[in-house]
Amino acid sequence: MSNVLAITGPIYLSIAVGFVATRSGFMNKVDAQVLGRFVLSFALPAMLFNALASRDFQEVIHPVYLAAYALGSLVAFGTMWALGRWIVGHDMTLRAFMGMGSSCSNTGYIGYPILLQVIGPSAGVGLALCLLVENLLMIPLSLSLAESGQAGSLSWQRQVIESFKRMARAPLMWAIVLGFFFSMMGWHLPQPLARTVDLFAAACAGTALFVNGASLVGLRVQGLVSQVSGIALAKLILHPSAVAFFLWLLGPIEPRLQISAIVLAAMPMLGICPLFAQRFGRDGFCAAALLMTTLLSFFTISALLWGLSGWPAGQSVMLGN
Repeated sequence: MSNVLAITGPIYLSIAVGFVATRSGFMNKVDAQVLGRFVLSFALPAMLFNALASRDFQEVIHPVYLAAYALGSLVAFGTMWALGRWIVGHDMTLRAFMGMGSSCSNTGYIGYPILLQVIGPSAGVGLALCLLVENLLMIPLSLSLAESGQAGSLSWQRQVIESFKRMARAPLMWAIVLGFFFSMMGWHLPQPLARTVDLFAAACAGTALFVNGASLVGLRVQGLVSQVSGIALAKLILHPSAVAFFLWLLGPIEPRLQISAIVLAAMPMLGICPLFAQRFGRDGFCAAALLMTTLLSFFTISALLWGLSGWPAGQSVMLGN
């Protein structure tokens, strides 16, 4: 268990540093937002490109991984969408965001730093594959259903198209596409450019954790505990369990990738979910769910890593074992 705490402890202490620095006024929310844009637009894309471009194409394309993660995410989404009928009634928009919170992980800000300590540099491959599922399937699905719950809104077909347009402009998606292309072609960046990308990639993990902590300042769960607790259970327990089941069903797959998919599915909900929900007036609800899943994830992720460390295949690939 000490090995597990050696992994999760620094992660959540780094989040706490970001929270305290912002809560105390040393930093403000605007500063954190700027750092967040730096991570999403530069540091994380650089890390993803490096993780993919530096490997043989056969090492970075895994249909079983993609299928298992997508099916597990759909199970978590569908379960919360159905249960949402009893929790929040006929509010389709809120049910859509409950589904998003249950099936889309905070892979970039928390998932990657944890996974990097668990399995090493190959964490970037798992992250890229998860981001493909989230950005090409789960987020467009969630936003289209959220839009369909608004009177006089765009059709769900139009909303899906708009979602894909937004994703096509995102630096993360370009980094993944270029990384896959360089891997497939066997190309490498010139040394000065490669070292520049390395510098930005190295800034990813610590900055992401700090920003995640800063984003928690001001969030509240008062009056919403009973409603968001279902999202926490679905995100932290059902989602990784469903992904693990489909990995077993569709396998075999290399143990390092199995651990990657399960650990990333076990992360708290997507950190930008409240931003998506803001224009629908559901950001307060999503912020409460984000806070609860992030706080509880320390315990659930620690328990998961402890369990994986006792698994024979896990012992062979997890760092520190």
